Amino acid sequence: MAGRGVVDAQDKTPNPRVLMLNKSGEWASAVDPLHFDKPAAGTGLGKTFALRIADANPGITIGLIPCAVGGSPIDSWKPGEFYAPTKSHPWDDTSKRSTIALKSGVLKGILWHQGESDSKEPLASAYEEKLHRLVKRFRKELEAPEVPFIVGQMGQFTDMPWDAAHKKVDQAHQDIVKKIPFTAYVSAEGLRHKGDKVHFDAASYREFGKRYATVYLKLMESKKP
Repeated sequence: MAGRGVVDAQDKTPNPRVLMLNKSGEWASAVDPLHFDKPAAGTGLGKTFALRIADANPGITIGLIPCAVGGSPIDSWKPGEFYAPTKSHPWDDTSKRSTIALKSGVLKGILWHQGESDSKEPLASAYEEKLHRLVKRFRKELEAPEVPFIVGQMGQFTDMPWDAAHKKVDQAHQDIVKKIPFTAYVSAEGLRHKGDKVHFDAASYREFGKRYATVYLKLMESKKP
């Protein structure tokens, strides 16, 4: 979910109520690229998501905690695991950054968009169980048993049809809403790739962020007594 879209002026325009925890662990105005996992980091869905949430909640400030690691399989999202392509520890780094961020805020949601690297066998068949364990681990470590966990659909493009393994991972994403409370699924239907048949283009990332926000707000509304 790091985002690989081409950054333009609208992506660099700050909003005083939308912040990001930067690479140094400091709060700064949220502008793309939010992430720093790879040199190719660009426009993603985070900023448009946050802008929509801020618009729906006047008077509060949104703080994004960018932690995505492009290309990482779900097995790399466990304590102590090292992901060689980015020379990082995805879970451990996320844990450290979350600890810093939560000193000045309250965790209100986790956005998850991952699965391409697991869309092959035998990984695809084991994906659902690993995803469920991941959600439980996040909620336990962050002491947030009911924090919303929002899963986005992988890119499905007409010129790159899914095979059975991709469909299996997508089904695990869709089915999470039936099996784990306070989760939701975001469709990527109609979104376009940037030419590489893998990553969305910038306009699609922005649209995806809006869809995440719509689903998130609906889930939060359902949690109200």
